[in-house]
Amino acid sequence: MNHPNPAIVSQAAARRLPRIALVLFCMAYVLPGFFGRDAWKSADMAGLGVMAELLQGTSSWWSPTLMGMSLENPALLPYWLGAWAMRLAPGWMDTDFAARIPYGLLLTLTLVATWYGTYYLGRSPKAQPVAFAFGGEAQPKDYARSMADGALLALIACLGLAQLSHETTPALAQLGCAALFYYGIGALPYHQWIPSLSIALGLVGMALSGAPAIAALWGAGAGIIHLMDHSREVDEARPVPRIRLEGMAILLITAIAATTAAVLNLWRWKVELPHATWADWNGYAQLLVWFTWPAWPLALWTLWRWRHQLFSRNISRHLALPAWLCGVTVAATLTTGSSDRTLLLALPALATLAAFALPTLQRQVAALIDWFTLLFFSGCAFIIWVVWIAMQTGVPSQPAANVARLAPGFEPGFSLPVFGIALAATVVWAWLVHWRVGRHRAAIWKSLVLPAGGAALCWLLLMTLWMPLLNYAQGYKILVERTTAQLEPVACVETMGLSQGQIAAFQFYGNLQLRPAQTTPTCPWLLAEPGPDMAPPAQLDNSQWNLVVPINHPTDGNQSVLVFKQR
Repeated sequence: MNHPNPAIVSQAAARRLPRIALVLFCMAYVLPGFFGRDAWKSADMAGLGVMAELLQGTSSWWSPTLMGMSLENPALLPYWLGAWAMRLAPGWMDTDFAARIPYGLLLTLTLVATWYGTYYLGRSPKAQPVAFAFGGEAQPKDYARSMADGALLALIACLGLAQLSHETTPALAQLGCAALFYYGIGALPYHQWIPSLSIALGLVGMALSGAPAIAALWGAGAGIIHLMDHSREVDEARPVPRIRLEGMAILLITAIAATTAAVLNLWRWKVELPHATWADWNGYAQLLVWFTWPAWPLALWTLWRWRHQLFSRNISRHLALPAWLCGVTVAATLTTGSSDRTLLLALPALATLAAFALPTLQRQVAALIDWFTLLFFSGCAFIIWVVWIAMQTGVPSQPAANVARLAPGFEPGFSLPVFGIALAATVVWAWLVHWRVGRHRAAIWKSLVLPAGGAALCWLLLMTLWMPLLNYAQGYKILVERTTAQLEPVACVETMGLSQGQIAAFQFYGNLQLRPAQTTPTCPWLLAEPGPDMAPPAQLDNSQWNLVVPINHPTDGNQSVLVFKQR
């Protein structure tokens, strides 16, 4: 039995989002979070510390370490990029900002590659909408462009993307390379050299960024799907031998990426089966729900409405490819320790699946999405503004008291440019709401405009109005300042039990020369992680060290340190 294509789209509905608006929208999402921000705890700070050690020559470029310790996130490419950027930065530029520049480019690459990957998948013949009896259906390129616009909006709307995509960690490098591979595999039926190069760079980049297992599974599955694709939608110059050659090339590149990771000792056995407890499964469920919202319900709807094509004998690459990538990543999320950073890799493919739900949504469902998004993000923006006003004026009193209780010692300041940017973004949000309900109601991507705009608005407000507070609460600078004020002007300090984020912070912001604690002390000072009730570590030799003072992080007791001086 032949099942009809569920997509019914007119040419009027396939209008594209204005390019200038799309570019400005992406800039408004990418730039906040890379300016005026300290490195946050703890992976963000640890990554910056590794880059600084590479730059100073105290760590091997082929086996990066932090104070001689193996890294919690083993990788090569992300740390190379940051160290190279710090080396090439002019003298007037802060080195921590310089290290963020390639990561900003990686986020930009992610957005661009997701758009183009979805565009080429949208041009597949089985992805095309139903042809009307008297014409008027969307043209293939126009329809594919609308799908790409919707996927980009869905990606930006994902709540889990915001913070992790603005950190200097291997997770963002993995995401950028994953999106590059995604574009390559989507565009390969239409072009040859650039997609092939993108596939190679994407898979090898993922392997060098600490995700060789996912790269191997992605490449193997994509190669098989490509071999099973018997469509002839491009031209007659793509015969069966070429398809087979392309599929085998993908498998060969996958093998090269896996071998490269093995040679460089980047393979790590991280598989841990989830515990059969309600708390663990509840945590995974909450992560999947909030991290990928609002893309996941749309993606599930896509799989349901397009199910007849998904399980047909003639494979549909616009469904099979993103479904395979998402399935592998979600499975890896359940079996790895860094579940949120692993799940990040699924977002480009998940956004594509969400976009293909748009042609099948009923008007009532689209209206529900709009109203929910409007209320949710407007409420979040209102709370951000109220708390900021309370920090500045003390009114309302309850939010001001909450900030004083949660961040004792924090002194807010006022910046006119920051206030102007936040106010302009809020006005644009109000205009966007008015525009959404008043114009372009036929556009196929209309249901994702408000989710993406609301996510970008709240992220921008947090990175402007709340940036000083977040730096104070999430950064290490205040801890470093309080600690170094207790030390005599010396460079040598031993450490015991400190996290890699703390070590990197004391090296980078405190300019301290840190060494692991020795049986016979070689430095006059020691920084140690406290035990229960701020007690000295059990392994500390009290005959050699005197406790000088405990230093508490103002907002996080888990970041406290004990300062000892040699007897």
